[in-house]
Amino acid sequence: MKCDKRAMLVYAVTDRAWVGKMSLYEQVEASLQNGATCIQLREKELDDDSFLKEAIELAALCRRYGVPFIVNDNVEIAIACHADGVHVGQQDMKASDVRKKVGENMIIGVSAHTVEEAVEAVKQGADYLGLGAVFSTSTKTDADTMSYETLKAICDAVEIPTVAIGGISAGNIMKLKGSGVDGVAVVSAIFGAPDPGSATARLAELARQMIAG
Repeated sequence: MKCDKRAMLVYAVTDRAWVGKMSLYEQVEASLQNGATCIQLREKELDDDSFLKEAIELAALCRRYGVPFIVNDNVEIAIACHADGVHVGQQDMKASDVRKKVGENMIIGVSAHTVEEAVEAVKQGADYLGLGAVFSTSTKTDADTMSYETLKAICDAVEIPTVAIGGISAGNIMKLKGSGVDGVAVVSAIFGAPDPGSATARLAELARQMIAG
């Protein structure tokens, strides 16, 4: 499976920090019902058994909606739950090594912060790139902010789909207009919102405007 750039439009990345009135499953379904085009399950604290159980449930949910399901970092969980893809960072396994484990059909996403990292990730077999942090973010406090110029330079340098990530909200998404990104990866602006569904619908509308330029 190769990555369709349309899947990058509204790429929702989970964070259980905001689970409360709604379960994570309910939050994800609300986002899927309102225009999320890709779901990434990111879990840093769960034990493997709980992580796998959750991944299996969300993978099935995403299949119902015809939306790609990506697991962050954990290649073994991605394989075990039959995810559509796995996303790795610069400090994780190289895309070429991931490919040896997952086979040819799984989508591999790679985080990139410079043109050099992006070009190398493509050489290693990445199917899409996550670029950022484009704005300051509370989700990753150690992430340096990427300039608009670097974002555009990366998009100009690669032919695979790209998604911007990091502090993106309805209030700043239009600042990415003209950069060449295919969409936005969003964490708190969806999962931290009182109504994740409405937040997703608004972001989807703005993302389409942003891409249209």
